[in-house]
Amino acid sequence: MSTSTSPTSPATSVTVTSRARLKWRVVDIAVASVIGVASALIYWGVALVTAAPWNLLEAILPGLAGIMNGLWLFAGPLAAVIVRKPGAAIYAELVAAVLEALLGNQWGGGETVLIGLVEGVGAELAFLFVLYRAWNLGTMLLSGALSGVASWAYSFFTNLQAIDVTGSYGVVYLLTSVISGMLIAGLAMWFLYRAIARTGALDHFASGREVRGLN
Repeated sequence: MSTSTSPTSPATSVTVTSRARLKWRVVDIAVASVIGVASALIYWGVALVTAAPWNLLEAILPGLAGIMNGLWLFAGPLAAVIVRKPGAAIYAELVAAVLEALLGNQWGGGETVLIGLVEGVGAELAFLFVLYRAWNLGTMLLSGALSGVASWAYSFFTNLQAIDVTGSYGVVYLLTSVISGMLIAGLAMWFLYRAIARTGALDHFASGREVRGLN
C-alpha cells in the first residue's frame, strides 16, 4: 500500500510563513517588557523634572509645552520596530504606563494607564496601516506622529478643552505634540534602534539581523 502527499501550494506556504512571522515568541515578550519597564522609569523621571519647564513654555505660548510630549511616547514605536509583532506598541506602552502608575505621579494610576493605552494604540496604527510590512523611518515618523495625536486628543478632550478645539491653544498643542512625537518617538527611536542593532544585541530579531546584513 502506498501513500502520497500533496505538495504544499505556494499560497499555503506564504500563509503559514506570514502567520509564523506575526506570532509572538518568548523573546518578543521579554524584550517588549524590558522596553516598557525601562521607558516607565524614564517617563516617571521626566514627569518630575518637566513641571517647571512645562509651565514656562505655557507662559510663553499656550500649547507650546506639547513639544515635550514625545518624552512620554517612545516606548511604543521602539518596541514595534524591534519586535515587529502586532500589538507590540500597545503592549510596551501599557507596561510602561502600569509601572509608572505604580511608582506614582501627579496624574493618578487610572488616568496614567488609560492615556498609555491610547498612546499605544496611536503608535500601533502606523504599523497596522502598512499591514506590518514596512519597518522604515517613514513608518516610525508616522507612528510617533499618531502617538502625538493620541496624546493630544486624550489630554484635550478629557479636560473639556474640546469646546475650542480649533482655537489657537488647541492647534498649537496639536502641532507641538505631533512634532515632538515625530522627533523623539519616531526619529530618535529609529536611530536608537539601529545603534542597538549594530551591537549584535538584536540578532534574535529580524530587525537586528537586517541592520547587520545577516538576513
